[in-house]
Amino acid sequence: MRRRAVVGAGAVLALAALALTSTQEAATARTRADADPRGRPMPDFLGQGLWRVLTRLDRGARLDVHDVSGHDRRVLWPPRWQVCTQYPVAGAGLDRRATVMIGVVRKGETCPPRVRTARR
Repeated sequence: MRRRAVVGAGAVLALAALALTSTQEAATARTRADADPRGRPMPDFLGQGLWRVLTRLDRGARLDVHDVSGHDRRVLWPPRWQVCTQYPVAGAGLDRRATVMIGVVRKGETCPPRVRTARR
């Protein structure tokens, strides 16, 4: 019972932080999205904390976060994770219907080397 309360409190804190984004940032993002038909450009999150991803993306963005360390762990507390991979790449147009995929590892761990697949 106590663990559920801690996880529940963490979720409430994460949602509260998302709600505290400044109105000026939101207005600037809307202005950029209106000017560019592809949407605003995707920020570069590589090497940064997952918390920054949650606070910088638009509220309506679909986010898929997964552990890329190979341990297949659940990402429950965003401040403890850092970004290793992201899709779409930094600078790409980010439309409102696209899903942003973020690969993370726990802070202090190294990102796995990128595996190159041979084309046939």
